[in-house]
Amino acid sequence: MGREITEKEQALVDKMVSKAKSAMVKIENWTQRDLDRLSQAIAWYAGNEKTFTRLAQQGVDESGIGDRAGRPGKRFKIHMVLRDVLRTPSTGIVETDAKKGLVKYAKPAGVIASLIPMTNPAMTPPVTGVSSANARNAVIFSPHPRTAATTCERPSIPMTQYLMESCDLTLATGGKPMVQAAYSSGKPAYGVGAGNSTIVVDETADLNEAAKNIMISKTSDFGSGCSADGNIVIQKSIYRNMVSELKANNGYLCNSAEKELLSRVMWDDKENRTFSTIACKPQQLALVAGFEIPENIKFLMVENNGQIGKEHKFSKEKLTTLMALYYFEEFPDALNIIQKIYEVGGKGHSCGIYSTSDKNIDALARVAPVSRMMVRQPQSKSNAGSWTNGMPMTSSLGCGIWGGNITNENVTMKHMMNYTWVSKPIQEDRPSERELFGDFFGQEVA
Repeated sequence: MGREITEKEQALVDKMVSKAKSAMVKIENWTQRDLDRLSQAIAWYAGNEKTFTRLAQQGVDESGIGDRAGRPGKRFKIHMVLRDVLRTPSTGIVETDAKKGLVKYAKPAGVIASLIPMTNPAMTPPVTGVSSANARNAVIFSPHPRTAATTCERPSIPMTQYLMESCDLTLATGGKPMVQAAYSSGKPAYGVGAGNSTIVVDETADLNEAAKNIMISKTSDFGSGCSADGNIVIQKSIYRNMVSELKANNGYLCNSAEKELLSRVMWDDKENRTFSTIACKPQQLALVAGFEIPENIKFLMVENNGQIGKEHKFSKEKLTTLMALYYFEEFPDALNIIQKIYEVGGKGHSCGIYSTSDKNIDALARVAPVSRMMVRQPQSKSNAGSWTNGMPMTSSLGCGIWGGNITNENVTMKHMMNYTWVSKPIQEDRPSERELFGDFFGQEVA
């Protein structure tokens, strides 16, 4: 059992919630233009290059994980969220359907508790803040203890639990314990599920494009994101050529001995990932395992064909600069492999495919137990939205019922609002019983 919340901590949370409610009163009658300007101000002061670079690098330094040089690039996610928010009405009438006689009005959700993962202490607060403020909500952030200074707070587990109980809605972006705590708070919560992103490469793919995109996705912030490519399922006819392309993009194929060394250090005795090997350079991974790799290497690969299941560690989520390789003969075999991998972990999150065959793309989409599937795109740069796809930009990826979440959408501003549906009478829309029951109409019944 954890400790009880102290009176001082409880008073602090109560004060924050009270201030949040007062802030909401001040903007409750703001126009859409006023709200858009507020979101623009938040996005600029948190997402300008100078400020965001400082905070992003502070987050890496404080937590000890992630890519100090690469993480500042995540500031463009704030820009994309702002783009989407500015195009979305959030007050008054936001939708009208004259045919159905429906008019929808948007209203605030209330005070939001936002739980911040240690992987994104600089990005998640402004991403949430831009959307929350535009919807006339107030938001209180609860940072991860490993990145408390970056988020300018002094968190504790009892305070976070009490905060979730005191707020109207919780956004829980982070690990399974955090999400479970949010769901048990007694208040509505949007959580996320674990990732185990798996990518299919068939014989119609442009192998150079596929390898380059996989490298980009795998190495982004040293694989800290749950969208980073973890398993690559390759058609056997192109397997060796694809591996060669991955090597040409600075990948290193581990031999069986090196794979065994990695297996020993990446998971502890309870099968949990070890902190020193999460979101780190491949050189550090190799060093901890006990072997050396060249300095130009950007990611590691292990061959894992036929080794799928709870007992096969590399078929699980890796959260670092390492991926597992598999091969398949015909496309139905790839679908079978995909389904087996997601039984191990990551169900509901995401998958991807490099293919120019619409038949294969359709076949994967029909059976993959995931909420989002990227076609010929770097997975970790596209799942949550990008400049070159239509996915709603977010920092929180719902995984649906598969992943134990209430939504499988990208969580955005629309999830932070209440709606009032106004219904006016329309001409009667009542099909005949013959139309409704079809061939069964009029049949004899017992």
